[in-house]
Amino acid sequence: MTEERQPLHSGGCQCGAVRYALYAQPYNPHICHCRMCQKAFGSFFAALTVVDLHDFAWTRGAPTVFLSSAQVERGFCSACGTPLSFRHLETERINLSIGSLDAPARVRPERQIGIESRVPWFSELAALPEARTDEAIPPERLAGIESRQHPDRETEAWPPRS
Repeated sequence: MTEERQPLHSGGCQCGAVRYALYAQPYNPHICHCRMCQKAFGSFFAALTVVDLHDFAWTRGAPTVFLSSAQVERGFCSACGTPLSFRHLETERINLSIGSLDAPARVRPERQIGIESRVPWFSELAALPEARTDEAIPPERLAGIESRQHPDRETEAWPPRS
């Protein structure tokens, strides 16, 4: 009888077309400020964590891969564009975007790399004024927003059938 491993973490893209599972605790959670990560994520940085390939599986669909250099491939959902992974081709590990985890608060970045490209005002972001979503968006607009985002958990199929 084969023992089935239970995932410690799961995640996927915004639309649910691509899902994955981690069968070990990820390591080296970090923020990368390099220009390549800024472009790949369309943001000021990429938040990433690492898991060995033998402790990882794509569980629904598969990402589209872009070779951002001769040594690196980046995986993303071709349907919704969510950045999902980063992998040095010569290694047996994969970096996953922390934001694509179903429970991203469980994996806290421990260091920053690529700081030569960090935007100069990055350290000032925590001091900006804050507001909850329901405080920032007028109620009449908020009432009309219906999320099409995949839930932060495994599902049989997505989108659900009616």
